[in-house]
Amino acid sequence: MRTQLESARAGEVTAEMRRVAKSEGVAAEFVRAGVERGSIVVIAGNGRSQCAAGIGQGLRAKVNASIGTSSDINDLEMELEKAGVAENSGADTLMELSTAGDLDRIRREIISSVSLPVGGVPLYQAAADAAALSGSSLDMTDDLLFDVIEKQARDGIGFMAIHCGVNRATMDVLHSQGSRNGGLVSRGGAFMIAWMNENGRENPLFESFDRLLEILREYDVVLSLGNGMRAGAVHDATDRAQIQELLVNAGLADRARQAGVQAMLEGPGHIPIDEIEANVILQKRVSGGKPFYMLGPITTDVAPGYDHITAAIGSAWAVAYGTDFICYVTPAEHLGLPFPEDVHEGVMAARLAVHVGDMIRLGRRGRDRAMGDARRRLDWESQFELALDPERARSIRDARPLDESGACSMCGDQCSLRRDAIAGELQESGC
Repeated sequence: MRTQLESARAGEVTAEMRRVAKSEGVAAEFVRAGVERGSIVVIAGNGRSQCAAGIGQGLRAKVNASIGTSSDINDLEMELEKAGVAENSGADTLMELSTAGDLDRIRREIISSVSLPVGGVPLYQAAADAAALSGSSLDMTDDLLFDVIEKQARDGIGFMAIHCGVNRATMDVLHSQGSRNGGLVSRGGAFMIAWMNENGRENPLFESFDRLLEILREYDVVLSLGNGMRAGAVHDATDRAQIQELLVNAGLADRARQAGVQAMLEGPGHIPIDEIEANVILQKRVSGGKPFYMLGPITTDVAPGYDHITAAIGSAWAVAYGTDFICYVTPAEHLGLPFPEDVHEGVMAARLAVHVGDMIRLGRRGRDRAMGDARRRLDWESQFELALDPERARSIRDARPLDESGACSMCGDQCSLRRDAIAGELQESGC
């Protein structure tokens, strides 16, 4: 069976491509050509073609919500609730990142509970399984790692963040540049470096990259080349280690496509605003325009509890400059595992940010124009329908006194829009 990329190269428009085209309001041939060119990826998952979503150039920027258990909070029912909250709040994809409990059961139940494409980081489970088998995650074997990757692909994981670019060359650059202000914050990146040091070996995901591609091709999984060297503090943004990993990943993405596997690249997490554009341009240039997946980016390090806002600021800029895919950040970032209400807040902040960015990136401003018109007419029902979060907008409106004239309680009888209407009536009557 052909992968989406192989089908695109053969000139075939797949059912998944048609679903993406319909949801985006573009021609199916546009999606097929983008997949063939490498500027678009179509994500679904084994046996989950009905969940297909498109990411890339010319398509609406997408929002990912990450959930999953931890060693401190292992509650499957809460994770299932969070998955539902993410989907109902408008997330486009979900990443299942559990590290504690029955990981196979958790993943399968979450996948079956949503109609979104689901991603994963198989290295997390491989480390946990190795610890359960031998007492140390650093005893992970190559076979265990690749068995986990195949099991997750078989279960329906549609895209995988794989830390292939954390190799000896990248480590050498990290060591040569000296310490980092925020340290190494990627769980996958930190684990892989520790494993390499303990075992005196190259990263098996890099060393046996062809073995990885065989699995991803068989199940048509999108390769998301992980950013294990991403900055965890704005002071570390755009350093040599990050750029070295980007260069490695760009080459691996080309190899993946040669093997018939779709690929996208992940980008840094903490970036000051004045470096966002440069990061997007650099990634797009060295990768040949492949889809770019960015965490946040978080634009300041001093706002714990409000990091969904700092990330929304960065996401709006990132999308405006050409980023295709945003991983949400919740208010709990840097503080603890997110609860369901944090998931909702994170998704909504990210959705707002990508909408603002797409107004520039795609030039889509029709919804905003319609909202302006509805506000001028004091048409509240239309305003609620156009709102990103109609329920919240309606609840705020209904919780305050309602003016019989249709104005809101901010201005009451001094409403400028009412006065504008009165002036218009007077003008029409010749007064």
